[in-house]
Amino acid sequence: MADNDWKKRLGVVYSTNPDFNFTEQEDEQEETLEPSAQKLIVSIDRRNRGGKQVTLVSGFVGTEEDLADLGRTLKVKCGVGGAAKNGEITIQGDFRDKVTKMLCDMGYKAKRGN
Repeated sequence: MADNDWKKRLGVVYSTNPDFNFTEQEDEQEETLEPSAQKLIVSIDRRNRGGKQVTLVSGFVGTEEDLADLGRTLKVKCGVGGAAKNGEITIQGDFRDKVTKMLCDMGYKAKRGN
């Protein structure tokens, strides 16, 4: 299969400079802050979920892999399902107190929201 190098350059403006050399920009990922520097807010959300309640953990700063690991840990300890994406962890059900206590025991600065 041919190398589709042109797809990487979509949106690049043409240059008339003969010495111009295109270099790709690498995506910079945020480094994960240590748990004591994280300020997490544990709240409950009912919007766009058909009246179902979910526990929402927001404020995580770090890579998607670390977010997924933390989300997996919380879901296993609560014994329910959920998701971890876009800097937020969603856990099915109202587990605000339990999740806040678990996060504080892990060393995170977590406080209960609404």
